[in-house]
Amino acid sequence: MPSHAYVAIVTLLALLTYFWMGLQVGRARAKSGIAAPAMTGDPVLERTIRAHYNTLEWLPLFLVPLWLFAIYWSDMVAAIVGLVWIVGRVLYQLGYVADPKKREAGFMIQALAVAVLLFGSLGRLIYVLAVTGA
Repeated sequence: MPSHAYVAIVTLLALLTYFWMGLQVGRARAKSGIAAPAMTGDPVLERTIRAHYNTLEWLPLFLVPLWLFAIYWSDMVAAIVGLVWIVGRVLYQLGYVADPKKREAGFMIQALAVAVLLFGSLGRLIYVLAVTGA
């Protein structure tokens, strides 16, 4: 059975990144003095929350094809693309919190990584089905 240790580590790093973003929400709340459950009132808090939630929205689009790519193509390549996704999400979060106009680079990096994993997995699965006739 092939090892998927690299992609497992990247999966955990992605979840740690999401956890870090949650901590940033807590820091923004403390700094602004806006306690939960309030979500508005301070632009930095609102952007921090939005970046955190947006990452949650992208996690299924990232994690499922990450694992499919690792299983059907390459654990190492999937892990490398996964690290690119993490970098993109961190850049997105830092840019968005600083100024919403600065989020585009991070967004494009992570979206491209997801596209590689998603379409790479889909293409490989179609190829495998065509070759095996299953």
